[in-house]
Amino acid sequence: ESGWNNHVEMGLWADAMIIAPTTATTLAKMANGICDNVIVATYLSARCPVFFAPAMDLDMWVHPATQENVRKLQSYGNHLIPVGHGELASGLVGAGRMAEPEDIVAYVDQSLSKSDSLLAGKNVLITAGPTYEDIDPVRYLGNRSSGKMGICVAEEAAQRGANVVLVLGPTQLKTHHPNIKTIAVRRAEEMYQAAIEHYKEMDVVIFAAAVADYRPKTTATEKVKKKASDMKIELERTQDIAGSLGKIKRKNQVNVGFALETQNELSNAEKKLSKKNFDFIVLNSLKDKGAGFKHNTNKVTFVDTHNNIDKFELKSKADVAVDILNKVERYF
Repeated sequence: ESGWNNHVEMGLWADAMIIAPTTATTLAKMANGICDNVIVATYLSARCPVFFAPAMDLDMWVHPATQENVRKLQSYGNHLIPVGHGELASGLVGAGRMAEPEDIVAYVDQSLSKSDSLLAGKNVLITAGPTYEDIDPVRYLGNRSSGKMGICVAEEAAQRGANVVLVLGPTQLKTHHPNIKTIAVRRAEEMYQAAIEHYKEMDVVIFAAAVADYRPKTTATEKVKKKASDMKIELERTQDIAGSLGKIKRKNQVNVGFALETQNELSNAEKKLSKKNFDFIVLNSLKDKGAGFKHNTNKVTFVDTHNNIDKFELKSKADVAVDILNKVERYF
């Protein structure tokens, strides 16, 4: 198109590169380093796993030159996405035809799963996002959490082969990995009920949600009309989800908490660590630029029960999720 794309930046940016359809010409160019278009230029710059889905007629597919190019690409560490299953996968019927999009996604998901991870096969529960406590049918008490950090942790855990249950408060963000079961909730009480329902079967529980500490004592059934005088709302405590579940924590369970602080950050995190029976806590401060709500980045400190304090620089929330789960894996 009219704009110029930096193929090197694209190749370094990607977590995976999927070329679909891959024609016989593109196969040949990739296998032999003939760099005359943006696809091959990006491929030659890529440092991520590369997947290719051939698309051509049977005669072209079975030709020795094409098969040699396929072998070359595979010898370079690239991944051939096979077509279909059953009869199509076992013989020449349909050979050379591009795999269906849903099969491509499933194959890539499976290939990228970190099956050698210590979390493979483990059950992981994650709470994420805000909770909204209704004042009336129109208004609610809430906070600025987007759920982004918790979703990143859920995606990374699923990528490592864990079976993930994500209890997610109100947010427009979505998960993508098929190993994530998402339970959408709105109020703190709903989040508590969903969490306690699954808690006993979990190996790891990560409390990343920003749960409201208080809710209106009564919720109006009709919109509260504006008056000339001030309005007062009587509040009551919500269920302490992490504290309640921490009391029934098994010896072999790993509980991870989050603490967002604005003052006395470390001492407040250490108090919460003991009070809620966490194995370690992820501390972040609103004073750090680029950390906290609404950002794609975060700056965290880990505090554990062995008095270890690990401080990290500002990085993407996806990378923070990697750090969190690397720490979790040390408990197994």
